[in-house]
Amino acid sequence: MTAATTTYVRRGAGHWLAGLKAMLRWHLTSLRLVLPVMVAVQLLTASGLSIGMSLFYADVDARTGLFLGTGAAIVTLVLVGLVVAPQLVAGEKEAGTYDFTASLPVPRSASVVGWVAVSAIISLPAAVIALAISGWRFDLTFDVSWAVAPAVGLVVVCGTLIGYAVAHGIERPTVTQLLSQVFAFLVIGFTPITYPPENLPGWLASVHEVLPFYHMGVILRGALTQGLVTDVSGSYLVVAAWTVLAGVVTAIAMGRRR
Repeated sequence: MTAATTTYVRRGAGHWLAGLKAMLRWHLTSLRLVLPVMVAVQLLTASGLSIGMSLFYADVDARTGLFLGTGAAIVTLVLVGLVVAPQLVAGEKEAGTYDFTASLPVPRSASVVGWVAVSAIISLPAAVIALAISGWRFDLTFDVSWAVAPAVGLVVVCGTLIGYAVAHGIERPTVTQLLSQVFAFLVIGFTPITYPPENLPGWLASVHEVLPFYHMGVILRGALTQGLVTDVSGSYLVVAAWTVLAGVVTAIAMGRRR
């Protein structure tokens, strides 16, 4: 009599969804000690950008207030995936746990999607608070359209994948950590997100035409306001192109780990 054997096949939608659920638990459990700090930092960033940056202006009119308010929301949506994720991955490399995490028996795409979801969970409340604070502070009225859902989703995915591409594509953790800090300063200070592009020198404004961060601001601002931005479709194409590029780089970099 021959004993029956069962072979578990690691493929298909069921396996992928189980892997996504497992990685969501893994990411959230790994962050349990720092999650309250991350949430607090996000809330401080939201309020600081909404109110603190208004102190640079002698008079905040409606247009300036909309840029500050929506800009604060955009920055909070981007920072977790763009800055925090590379630092966490660099920390795993320094601690020697990176290869263990990569060896977990789940699809790596599920791990990436899991971190995108965690980024959204952390950043979305802060973005809403940024809009609420700026609306109260500057007496603003936002015109929220159906496009807010795809705009927010694309911004979070693009920012997270760029951060993951840097984190997994660069071997040296110190370089990754340095670049993540550069990203933070670039997005907050030198990208026309909280202010209009005409405030920049012409050459720097032209550079941002091919980078994704300014266009992230355009698509989200287009979903929250009327008449403040134009050519939203072109910005969607730029952000989508960067999302695909970052996704390909992330897949190649993570695929090297067997």
